[in-house]
Amino acid sequence: MLFLFLFLLCSLPHIAFSSHCTVETATKTFQKCMNLPTQQASIAWTFHPHNTTLELVFFGSFISPSGWVGWGINPTSPEMTGTRALIAFPDPNSGQIVLLPYILDPTVKLQKSPLLSRPLDIHLLSSTASMYGGKLATVHNGATIQIYGTMKLQTNKTKIHLVWNRGLYVQGYSPTIHPTTSTDLSSIATFDVLSGSSAPQHTDLTMLRVIHGTLNAISWGLLLPIGAITARYLRHIQALGPAWFYAHAGVQLFGFVLGTVGFGIGIRLGQLSPGVEYRLHRKLGIGVFCLGALQTLALLFRPNTRNKFRKYWKSYHHFVGYSCVVLGFVNVFQGFEVMGASRSYAKLTYCLGLSTLIGLCIALEVNSWVVFCRKSKEDKMRREGFIATSHKGTSSAIHN
Repeated sequence: MLFLFLFLLCSLPHIAFSSHCTVETATKTFQKCMNLPTQQASIAWTFHPHNTTLELVFFGSFISPSGWVGWGINPTSPEMTGTRALIAFPDPNSGQIVLLPYILDPTVKLQKSPLLSRPLDIHLLSSTASMYGGKLATVHNGATIQIYGTMKLQTNKTKIHLVWNRGLYVQGYSPTIHPTTSTDLSSIATFDVLSGSSAPQHTDLTMLRVIHGTLNAISWGLLLPIGAITARYLRHIQALGPAWFYAHAGVQLFGFVLGTVGFGIGIRLGQLSPGVEYRLHRKLGIGVFCLGALQTLALLFRPNTRNKFRKYWKSYHHFVGYSCVVLGFVNVFQGFEVMGASRSYAKLTYCLGLSTLIGLCIALEVNSWVVFCRKSKEDKMRREGFIATSHKGTSSAIHN
């Protein structure tokens, strides 16, 4: 199951690239083109050095019939905040495609106010948008659109920060927030319009994300629960002796080591993705790691069975352990949402593995209660004299 889960998680959607960019459109031919690293988007452009004029077309696609698609240029830094954008969407009244200018200030990122159209403070000479299929084309999920813009760049400044994205719907003429998966938050690239060389601001971190997700799902989401099951249901089997403890400690320690590596990779991903924040996922991850560390350190301070503090240590150990397991489950599912894999085979496989563990727990819990009730009944009958135990321990007899 673990190997199958590892294989399926590696099939998570990678950062998609269009197969080929094109310099040809229905109305114009450009000099250069480039695939963008996310959303199967691309651009084509022509730069006129004598007057520093840039003609650019953005090729994007809608993700809903009432959604929006846009691109823009950030004059100062490779991030969304501060971007001067052109956003296209179907007019709420006529249904025809409209293209409006927007400035993405910090209040938009914090969602303190709706995004309202206003004139750009850059030298935008012209802009237009058209759907594939012309005026008869309809907006639907996957519908492609071309957004043209002609602007005048600053003298001796040929490197631009390009930002693009798409959203699910528009309120009036105000585009709402776009999805916040890692792919959508990485839709930023820096390139030189003169040479055509590009330097994506966010490198392709897909494989690192897959490793991070795989290690954490296996460790916090599977191994730690297995270790807890081992301790709860195998410790009462006398034939195992202390083997249950070594199995429990070994599984938990191995899971914590894997989880620590996954946690470290997550910290590194945050450093490599400036401006990309998953606050809930990050807080849950830190919480799970701290609980796991406390649980591991508890082994160093484990009192012997006759120590008067043993019962307090057991209560602490159980509370921290179960809290770590529950938060681990929650954060694994949060991780699937972050990676945009909420409907992936990887999540399905994890759910099947988790369901198997839950089913096993239910079966073992029922069995434990049956054994407990049986022993309680035998103890009661033994106290009442209905069962006599041989002193040699070889047999028991029921008195008539």
